[in-house]
Amino acid sequence: MTDMLAVILRLQVESLAAVGGPAPKWWGRSAQALLLKAIAGEDPALAQRLHESSQVRPFTVSTLMGRFPQKQVAPGESYRLRFTTIQREASQALARATAAGGMLAAGAVICLDDYQFRVLEVRRDEELWTGAADYTSLAASHLGQGHAPARRLTLHFTSPVTFRSRGMTLPVPLPGLVFGSLLQRWNAFSAIAFPEDARRYAETCLAIARYKLETRTVPQKEGGVRAGAVGEIRYVSLNYDRYWMGVMQALAAFARFSGVGGGVSQGLGQCRAE
Repeated sequence: MTDMLAVILRLQVESLAAVGGPAPKWWGRSAQALLLKAIAGEDPALAQRLHESSQVRPFTVSTLMGRFPQKQVAPGESYRLRFTTIQREASQALARATAAGGMLAAGAVICLDDYQFRVLEVRRDEELWTGAADYTSLAASHLGQGHAPARRLTLHFTSPVTFRSRGMTLPVPLPGLVFGSLLQRWNAFSAIAFPEDARRYAETCLAIARYKLETRTVPQKEGGVRAGAVGEIRYVSLNYDRYWMGVMQALAAFARFSGVGGGVSQGLGQCRAE
């Protein structure tokens, strides 16, 4: 059974009739609203629980990706929107919503803010940013007998990653913050829990080997902004342990579905392992 699912919708603008002024700088909130509406069409009770929950949410969305000449959505231009789920019920609802006849299926017209887009294609095949997985197989592939996990691992962040630590916003992907975030989301939905000591291993035994990061800001309500890092970072084990590095590698692979850090349900922290 599929526990995790990642899909990309390829979109083209359908109508600009109701639009005035420049396109939104960030589409994360409208993408979240669209996903919850699509899930409600398949499983109303689940959508209600997701909407009201103050716990870890089992989904991520991206902002709208593509070219915006003169800060506008362009007719004829191809855009992309990515959704992921990390809990079986949510994954089943997303799979139905993107199948033929679903609200997010190829041919459907969707609304983001005041913009209407037609879904040209739904991409589900296994590639860098799409695919399906289950917790048991993902853990086994990195922790199975005879498997020697690599000492190094690399993560790519394509939307700003940011954390709350000690009451402050920290836009730096330090090992303990990154793998602590992944551990929390894994243990919230997997029947195979990893020990909390995984966070301590990341904090004390992983070091940043190299990075190429830039600061990006995302607009918030009432004119505020939220800063985060985008780019690539590589971690290396200073105290190699086969089991703990297997856990680190499994969590890194999980990042493709779970996102990293805060705000992943509104477009932040989109991530994958190399």
